[in-house]
Amino acid sequence: MMKERQLVVFKLHDEEFGVEITDVREIVKVGHITRLPHVADYIEGVTNLRGEVIPVISLRKRFGLASQDETQDTRIIILEINDSMVGFIVDSVTETLRLSEEDIEPPPSNIAGLKADYLAGVGKLDNRLLILLEVDKILTSEETIQLQTISDAELAEAE
Repeated sequence: MMKERQLVVFKLHDEEFGVEITDVREIVKVGHITRLPHVADYIEGVTNLRGEVIPVISLRKRFGLASQDETQDTRIIILEINDSMVGFIVDSVTETLRLSEEDIEPPPSNIAGLKADYLAGVGKLDNRLLILLEVDKILTSEETIQLQTISDAELAEAE
């Protein structure tokens, strides 16, 4: 039995990325994002999703890509990372697909300008390359802590 991964595929710049579907809580259109003072520039702010305050991060900025205006296709992928919810703004979410483990290669040391730390591997699909992200690693533990502090402070303020 071939092991398969089920992925949600999204676009950033001209690259296609994949994240494990099990890490994805939901995909939403960009709604109101409350800006926060004193946070890293790639942290866009927080959004309220059915009463839950979720920090929102621009993946373009996080990965040092040129920023781009939002379009009809811009989405926030809500991921569960180390037991907390984080939203990542991406250019578009294109599909979900299955990829067998044998079509996934270990990550090169640097692809699309990204450090290998974030990468789970590169998936080959026909003539496409999918950059598979290791969602737990996109944020350093320091950043995760910062985000948790944000949500706590925001909630305290909101109450």
